[in-house]
Amino acid sequence: MHPALAVSLVFAGCCSNVVFLELLARKHPGCGNIVTFAQFLFIAVEGFLFEADLGRKPPAIPLRYYTIMVTMFFTVSVVNNYALNLNIAMPLHMVFRSGSLIANMILGIIILKKRYSIFKYTSIALVSVGIFICTFMSAKQVTSHQSSVSENDGFQAFAWWLLGIGALTFALLMSARMGIFQETLYKQFGKHSKEALFYNHALPLPGFIFLASDIYDHAVLFNKSESYQIPVVGVTMPIMWFYLLMNVITQYVCIRGVFILTTECASLTVTLVVTLRKFVSLIFSILYFQNPFTAWHWLGTSLVFIGTLLYTEVWNSLGAAESQPQKGHKEN
Repeated sequence: MHPALAVSLVFAGCCSNVVFLELLARKHPGCGNIVTFAQFLFIAVEGFLFEADLGRKPPAIPLRYYTIMVTMFFTVSVVNNYALNLNIAMPLHMVFRSGSLIANMILGIIILKKRYSIFKYTSIALVSVGIFICTFMSAKQVTSHQSSVSENDGFQAFAWWLLGIGALTFALLMSARMGIFQETLYKQFGKHSKEALFYNHALPLPGFIFLASDIYDHAVLFNKSESYQIPVVGVTMPIMWFYLLMNVITQYVCIRGVFILTTECASLTVTLVVTLRKFVSLIFSILYFQNPFTAWHWLGTSLVFIGTLLYTEVWNSLGAAESQPQKGHKEN
């Protein structure tokens, strides 16, 4: 599949996915487990039927490598969530996770011995700063409406905060390491995006047993939501289940695009696309739900746009396109 189509799947699927996720979270803020379980189950079942051929098709990449990849993913998720219990405020949490581009580049240089042009370094810095500004300002707007009082002792609170910073840093680097691990696997065993998509979602399913109670409770709440008639189809169902269904479908389109992208592009490029997707999703969410969009957001948007142009070397392409007609004119 052409990388441009994969990028289109990422942006279309992920951006629309944000809308349904926010609709779910606004009604039931604690529904994350049932949403994650539904997404993983859908992708695993689809992969089992069409990719694994009901288990008859052996994996092209040894299962032990998928186990390592899933372990990395699980570790990152757990550490990121647990960091919120270590005096880490949500704005800081979001800002740290926006630094994946830099982490990916650093590990790419250290592990893969990669070297990038000055335009690449500049673009990554601009994109990271732009997303930093937008994410921080949006989180600040949310937290400004909430009042919380903390009575922790100064030194103890600072110690826990330092531990939280360490946890976030570890998760950030581990996430970048996982991306590089995927890249090296594909170089060794070939490109198998659908297979990777299946195993990365099927292997963690047993872990949801520990969340069964919470998933069941939210399923009951979803059943009690108001009825909604799906356009065109005419089927009536609880609106929360409709939101969940659309969230699962759009998430599948999104994650499928990401996994295809990992087989077609380098790890840094994939990280850039995914990070840009997060940025676009943030902006789309702000506009769709009519949240405030300040001058700081526009500044961040500009930095991301300029950084993207630098990374894709649009300026060089335009310069080459202009020089070619001039050359042809001289030859004539």
